[in-house]
Amino acid sequence: MQALAPFFATDAGILVLTMLKALAILVPLLVAVAYLTYAERKVLAAIQLRKGPNVVGPFGLFQPFADAIKMVMKETIIPAGSERALFLLAPILTFALAMLAWAVVPVADGWAIADINVGLLYLFAISSLGVYGIIIAGWASNSKYAFLGALRSAAQMVSYEVSMGFVLVSVLLCVGSLNLTDIVRAQHHMWFCIPLFPMFVVFFISTLAETNRPPFDIPEGESEIVAGFFVEYSSMSFGLFFLGEYTNMILMSTMTSILFLGGWYGPFGLLPQIGPLWFILKVCACLFVFIWVRGTFPRYRYDQLMRLGWKVFLPFSLLWLVLTAGALLAFGWLPHA
Repeated sequence: MQALAPFFATDAGILVLTMLKALAILVPLLVAVAYLTYAERKVLAAIQLRKGPNVVGPFGLFQPFADAIKMVMKETIIPAGSERALFLLAPILTFALAMLAWAVVPVADGWAIADINVGLLYLFAISSLGVYGIIIAGWASNSKYAFLGALRSAAQMVSYEVSMGFVLVSVLLCVGSLNLTDIVRAQHHMWFCIPLFPMFVVFFISTLAETNRPPFDIPEGESEIVAGFFVEYSSMSFGLFFLGEYTNMILMSTMTSILFLGGWYGPFGLLPQIGPLWFILKVCACLFVFIWVRGTFPRYRYDQLMRLGWKVFLPFSLLWLVLTAGALLAFGWLPHA
């Protein structure tokens, strides 16, 4: 490694090093997405008292690979009346944005592709751009069902991003930095889920709506609009939407861990540091709750979904933000640069 040090100091070396860092994050992430589908099917099977995948490989462990091969081998069907270029662009855009978000996520102290000072702002911007892939997919399909699903999904994502923004500002007031590593370090002795518990609950429920997961999977209301914005997609074009959704699930669980559960720190700083293991365990716990909610709660109606976002979460998160700022100012706890 010492012999390669001069090379990594050059522009080409920095590019190669950045690509290696990206692969070190993205390859395990894609494997995690594959096995998240397996875990979801197993947990839902346990909730419903059935077996789940158990044929392909020991305990059904090769089922995700069988599903991936099946998806790749299928024919990609493009509707005759669709906007061909946009139709193909939408799933690529959705998947690319889901991957780009991981550029600033620290999985342990110093373990990030780019540890930038505005990491939280970058993540919020990338998650906001995800709406474009959905709108483009619904429009380009030239299907009323797909377009209606896209409009529902876009309205849903925008509605809950407002409340999530106020939650993020509350955390920023406590830390005084947009850097994700600084946010985790500020929770070394106490996780923010304790003093900011109501905001923690609002944020986690909002992540369910942001990722179109049950009970907020309104765009995929089978009884009303078939499968929502991607109803016309097949093969790997559908698979990219599928990968994007599950990658966003992992990303939102990661954000919950970083913002409220102390990231890579053990509980209250008492238990020893074990690298990224605490972080992985917290993300897995959040993902389990994602799946648990799917198997437990019925789907909301669309008017209930909008009412919850605009009439409950928005005023509540704004009120709690004001209370948080007032308490920090009154007790002199505001962080100083």
